[in-house]
Amino acid sequence: MNREMLMLVDAISREKNVERDVVFGAVESALAQATKKLYPGDVDIRVAVDRDSGDYETFRRWHVVPDEAGLQLPDQEILLFEAKEEMPDIEVDEYIEEAVESVPIGRIGAMAAKQVILQKIRDAEREMLLNDFMSRGEKIFTGTVKRLDKGDIIVEAGRVEGRLRRSEMISKENLRNGDRVRAMIMEVDLTLRGAPIILSRAAPEFMIELFRQEVPEIEQGLLEIKSCARDPGSRAKIAVLSHDKRVDPIGTCVGVRGTRVNAVTNELAGERVDIVLWSEDPAQFVIGALAPANVSSIVVDEEKHAMDVVVDEENLAIAIGRGGQNVRLASELTGWKINIMDANESAQKQASETDASRKLFMEKLDVDEEIADILISEGFTSLEEVAYVPISEMLEIESFDEDTVNELRARAKDALLTMEIAREENVESVSQDLRDLQGLDPALIPKLAEAGVHTRDDLADLAVDELTEITGQSADEAKNLILKAREHWFAGQE
Repeated sequence: MNREMLMLVDAISREKNVERDVVFGAVESALAQATKKLYPGDVDIRVAVDRDSGDYETFRRWHVVPDEAGLQLPDQEILLFEAKEEMPDIEVDEYIEEAVESVPIGRIGAMAAKQVILQKIRDAEREMLLNDFMSRGEKIFTGTVKRLDKGDIIVEAGRVEGRLRRSEMISKENLRNGDRVRAMIMEVDLTLRGAPIILSRAAPEFMIELFRQEVPEIEQGLLEIKSCARDPGSRAKIAVLSHDKRVDPIGTCVGVRGTRVNAVTNELAGERVDIVLWSEDPAQFVIGALAPANVSSIVVDEEKHAMDVVVDEENLAIAIGRGGQNVRLASELTGWKINIMDANESAQKQASETDASRKLFMEKLDVDEEIADILISEGFTSLEEVAYVPISEMLEIESFDEDTVNELRARAKDALLTMEIAREENVESVSQDLRDLQGLDPALIPKLAEAGVHTRDDLADLAVDELTEITGQSADEAKNLILKAREHWFAGQE
């Protein structure tokens, strides 16, 4: 019987073009599964087949776990102190084995054994095909629609399959069996049966790769796509940079009579692409990203990583775009929060900020409105600037003499010290349960305290937009933090 098994292993190995060890592993798995049925509980069985003689041994084994961990799987685990009684040198994560009677091959259900072996072979073949495919280094998966699987589309390329999830499709596309499809390879998930290659047609990376294939200058290193933002199937923006002054980045990506950009657009169901010149200057980059709108002026707020962009009435609708699409894509492309406003709104905001600065200086520096307005007109907006800007710059202000400058700086420093003491006292009032909240960055605690958020319940009561305004987080980050704060409300509920 053992000789027949060896002959069977050799035959399957040759027929399926897989290593003998893979087939032996399948046989061992089949024997182990058959042996497990003889025991109550979920025991761990190991079978070892001699590759030369075909003889095999069977062992029941127990995984050694730390004493403090306890037994999670009593039929498969043993505590360290008990294991050491049998084997003094054994360590955690090793195994204790006990030889048990082997199940004769003749007693194994032929179909069950065959199914296990063939499944192992299929898994091995699948892994070999997948490894061969991935070794080519291809980034775009090209194949045909084979079938639908719970809303996902399974795409076949030769003997390899990819999975295009509904969320990663272009919404207005209607793909059918047999249609030719190209998609970006995002990841490989071997836990997925059948189609382990995860694909996307909606990811920005797909558009970048399509341009790389259409524009040789990108592959040559003369051009670089710095960023991409997409509303899949509708509109997109890419930012390009030329590493060679002789190469026009926008014209090169567009191509003669638009051939290159049109090839990308046609592949993406007519998705219109705005090609923007990337710039190291954030303000200039944002101005380009908002095209075709013309920008009148722009104010950069480095602290909030935001920009106030002023456009005239004629360009307001263009800058915002239908449903806010243009400004949203420009924000994603540049990484800056962009606030679009007209001249009146800008004037109102500046007046409001001026009033706030005037009130701050008059209150904290104990000066009259005239002195406060002089500071504002010279560009001062905070107490820190008054306290720590080089004294030579303040002495250049015609209305101030040296004594006035020194007095203002001293008052500013005293005010900052007083405010810092008050801030620390406020932070100390934040409850420990809020400080211990998983996912809460300790750097956010002073901001929360300043806004009157001192407990986990205070945080849980906030709306997402309220928290983003306080902390400057993204909407998703704020939402996740609020949900985390609310978890204790529902503890114990099923």
